[in-house]
Amino acid sequence: MIRTDLALTILYVEDLARATRFYDAAFGWLKSVDVPVYVEYRLNAGARLGLMPQGNTRHFLGDALGRLRPTDGCPRAEVYLRVGDGDLDGLIARLEAVSARCTSPRARRDWGDDVAYYLDPDGYVLAVAVSSV
Repeated sequence: MIRTDLALTILYVEDLARATRFYDAAFGWLKSVDVPVYVEYRLNAGARLGLMPQGNTRHFLGDALGRLRPTDGCPRAEVYLRVGDGDLDGLIARLEAVSARCTSPRARRDWGDDVAYYLDPDGYVLAVAVSSV
């Protein structure tokens, strides 16, 4: 097995300004990159989340896939975020305040975490969780 560390997750978004407003309001993360064609957040010392307009992906995904939007069948992603024990309800309230669509309310899941599932404006799944272990 090769040991790997997740360095960066990039979500391809339809509208970068809209996605940035959503993530700023919902999470308040500090940006490590903020340019007209890309925004990147530092979540912690080892994880970053980037937002890139889907249209900017044609040069490395090819024209056929690069022009698709998430609702057209573009590959999906789930961002699974763990928070401190007392922070989950506050984060859920923030997501609801920015009109994130809840697909599954907070519940204890088979793997032991309490998790709520939401969709961001581009249809990506945001799982917000607190570990029970």
